[in-house]
Amino acid sequence: MPSDTRILIVDDHEDTLYALESALAPLGYRLGRATSGDEALKEVLRGQVGLLLLDVRMPGVSGLEVVRYMRRVEQTQHIPVILLTGFGPDQELTTAAFGLGVADLVMKPVDPWALRTKVRYLYDAHQHHLALEREVRRLRAVVREHTDSAAHTERPALPHPDARVPPQRPMGAHAGELEKDRA
Repeated sequence: MPSDTRILIVDDHEDTLYALESALAPLGYRLGRATSGDEALKEVLRGQVGLLLLDVRMPGVSGLEVVRYMRRVEQTQHIPVILLTGFGPDQELTTAAFGLGVADLVMKPVDPWALRTKVRYLYDAHQHHLALEREVRRLRAVVREHTDSAAHTERPALPHPDARVPPQRPMGAHAGELEKDRA
């Protein structure tokens, strides 16, 4: 796990932030906190957030608005989000949340054991996904570098299996060179 990524916990109630931090502390991940949707967006856009634990209903910018914005920005659209709500089951909220691609919608009060399991799985899966993306970019760069250097290296023409066929000119042979050869 990269040491600079963290789980961002967002809630407008200090006691809830403390309870969530206490529940997640045994996992050993770096934790960050925000008390509003605006503050959460700023933190997410600064980078290094590997998972967002986000209260749905907050004054100002709601949790759903934060997720809507995140999904429109390339650098944040794949960050896993667990939404938290203390207002009980709500079909409209559930539909909107999963329509935005949140990983889960959890009711408060939160079961610490279940939360730790979900967070560990989602955070680790996201870190593995990011590591694979970095490896793909690295391999593409190696292939591109190899292809570019091979294109600039003049290789001798392979002999034709039929010895009566004269050797071919390298690609890009100039017409003037061909005239010299005829003389």
